Amino acid sequence: MSNMTANVVAAVVIIAIVALAIKGAIPHFKGQGACCGGGSSLTLIKPKRLKNVIAIKKIVIEGMVCDHCSGRIHNALNSIEGVSARVNRSKGQAFVKQDRVIDEEILRRAVEDLGYKVTEIRE
Repeated sequence: MSNMTANVVAAVVIIAIVALAIKGAIPHFKGQGACCGGGSSLTLIKPKRLKNVIAIKKIVIEGMVCDHCSGRIHNALNSIEGVSARVNRSKGQAFVKQDRVIDEEILRRAVEDLGYKVTEIRE
């Protein structure tokens, strides 16, 4: 293989690696990956004051690596009607108060649709 051919092959390999890295980074910068990017400010939804709490559930969550991650989960859970949630990133968990029966799958999907993993939900 000539020196010129070797240089072209090396350049093509480098371009392919850079293209794959950029493709993998795009969801991160859009805030769609498990680590959400965190570059933009996030306004937290204020947890609701529930008059009649019928259940408190602990959700164990993997993948929260920054305050922006926990804020996204906080907002997702608090956007569910009948839920008042607080998220603790350092402990990898959320505490959810409910004023009505809410299927655990709804809570799980609210978190996992953001790219995080729910490992346990318990009362």
